[in-house]
Order: sequence, then structure tokens, then C-alpha cells
Amino acid sequence: MRLVQLSGPLGRRVAVVEEPQLRLLEGPPTVYDLASECLREGTSLASAIERHKSADLLDYDPIYRGESDWRLLPSADFPGEPSRCLVSGTGLTHQASAKNRDAMHAGTQAVTDSTRMYLSGVEGGKPAPGEAGISPEWFYKGSGAVLRAHGEPLVVPEFAEDGGEEPEVAGVYIVDLKGTPRRVGFTVGNEFSDHVFERKNYLYLAASKLRTCSIGPELVIDADFNLIPGEVAVERDGKTLWSHAIKTGEATMCHSLANIEHHHFKFDFHRSPGDLHIHFFGADAFSFGAGVQLQDGDVMQVRFDGFGRALRNPMTRVSVSTKAVEVKPI
Repeated sequence: MRLVQLSGPLGRRVAVVEEPQLRLLEGPPTVYDLASECLREGTSLASAIERHKSADLLDYDPIYRGESDWRLLPSADFPGEPSRCLVSGTGLTHQASAKNRDAMHAGTQAVTDSTRMYLSGVEGGKPAPGEAGISPEWFYKGSGAVLRAHGEPLVVPEFAEDGGEEPEVAGVYIVDLKGTPRRVGFTVGNEFSDHVFERKNYLYLAASKLRTCSIGPELVIDADFNLIPGEVAVERDGKTLWSHAIKTGEATMCHSLANIEHHHFKFDFHRSPGDLHIHFFGADAFSFGAGVQLQDGDVMQVRFDGFGRALRNPMTRVSVSTKAVEVKPI
């Protein structure tokens, strides 16, 4: 079962995907509100969706193409209070990502820190059920203010050196009133980053991640996370510039989902009741690793089998400025 979030003539709405149409839900206007209702009432998300289905149908195609009064929103967000949404991720979960990172930072090192991190995951990232394994790499993307929807541009800011797609699946979580993280579902994501800046020094990794990113257009509430094949592509001037088969899921990763979730939510300040979390699970391939540098106007596309329609976002560069941000005393 797949959901989308919409904004249009009737305000914000949630809809169930029934290709080639979208069926609007009555009641909770956002995925967050729908999940919160389930937590209050002790019901499953699937049963709540069935209960809230309306008779109202929308044609999906014009909405997906951006040719409708209705527009797609990120597949999950914290309405009106983006600071209550934490966007983060786990890196070096796939062998291909480790090799790409290793190539960026190899220098004169026989074995890079990236390789060591990946190998530690291979050795201890899939512990027995109920046990904690080795900690994976973790990074911060920003608050919910960095989230963008299908069709919206991902921005290379004026101080950045580059921008490149990272095709991933992200988990969506809400923390219940007892402080227990609850998984809402999974969604396609583009964890957009500045690889040129990162390549200068791996200690720039944290800052290279502080960029806009996109999730959606659909949220899958019953996805199988074992093996998820897909494809990533870059289009320039309406033609495919580069594409590559990708895959993710536990079968392709050096960490189990449970281990990643444990190491994210083991921090008590990541378990504040009512907060929303969007967490990326790592990439299998990206164009920068193949020597492609995106240009203004290039369109990035990410698709995974079983996750609905592809996520497409153009890249936009902001004019370069050397003017510094001035901090003034109170």
C-alpha cells in the first residue's frame, strides 16, 4: 500500500495510490496526522487507511507531471513545524559506496578509514536478533526544512562546489508518547550531497551533507526491505546522460535494518515523543562515482521496484557570491 501527500484546492490531503488514480482520504490531512491517530487509538496504519478512504479520485498523471492544481509534497513531513523532523542517514552500508568513497580519499593510505568502516560493518553489522552490533557511520542532513518533493529543484548553494544525486531508500519514523520509535514506512530518496567538497578532505563529509534532499513521491507502508532493485539516471536536455542499475535492502548491505535503527534511536534525544525522523540507508551507485558532474538544469531520477513512480528532481545552482554572512551583536 502506497500513500502520497498533496496540496491543492481542498488544502492538504493524503491519498492512496490506485494507479492510474489517487484516492483521497477523509480526515487526517497529513501522513503525520494519520500515523498520530493510529498511535492514539492503537490501530494499524493499514486499517486506518481503509477506514478513511473516500469516493474522491484524482488522475495521477497530470499531478505527477506538475500539470494540475494539485501538487505532490514530500512523502512525509512535520506540518508547520519542520524543526520537529530530523533528517539523517547512514553511510558506507553498500560495498559500492565504500569503493566510491575510498577512491575519493585514497591518497597515500594503504587502507582508508572508509574501507575500515565498511569492513567493520561486514564483520559486525548484522548481530543476532535483540543484540547491538558495530555502530555504522551516521550523518546529519538537517531539519525537515531541507526536504523537497518530486519535481522540486535540489539546490547547489552559493558556497558549495558541486551537487550530486545519491539514490537511496529512506525510513520514516514517528516517536510515540512513550518514547518508542515506530516505523511508518519506506520511501524513495535522493540524498543530495557535495562530493567535490567532500573529496578535498574526508573531514568535510559532515558539511557536504548539509544540503536539500528529496523523498517520494510515494510512501510504502508494507515494503519488503530484504532486496530492492532499481535504477538511477541523469538527464540533460531531455536525453539520458547516464544511468545505472542499483539495489538496496538488507541482502545488499553490511548492516541489518535493526542495527541501523538501534544505533540511530539509542540516543534518548532521538526519542522525543511526537518527533518525526527521516533516515537514509545508503547508496549503491551515483553518477559522481562514474566521473559525471551535474550541470544546472540536469534532472536526477531514482526508481525502486515496488516503490511506485520514480522520484525526479532538477538540479539548480545559485549564483556564486564571496560575501560573508555577518553576525551582529544584540
